[in-house]
Amino acid sequence: MNNNDELQMQVSPICNKNGEKLAYVTFSDSVRRAEGEIPKCIINSNTGFSEEEKNALEDYMKQNLDMLKDLAKENNPIKSFMK
Repeated sequence: MNNNDELQMQVSPICNKNGEKLAYVTFSDSVRRAEGEIPKCIINSNTGFSEEEKNALEDYMKQNLDMLKDLAKENNPIKSFMK
């Protein structure tokens, strides 16, 4: 496995959708991509991951929800721009 095949994860800043606070978590490698939503911990879109892998990504989000929320809080594009 080379670096392009490693699973990468990105967490968006906190968003407001229909009055609810949420963040998006994207999992990807060189051929697959899935986007999930926290705090619901569901995968909204999936290209290339099996159903079993999709379930594992949702379990990962559930088990690491506090850490993912912290990452979303720290991810502030305005603050980063002002540096």
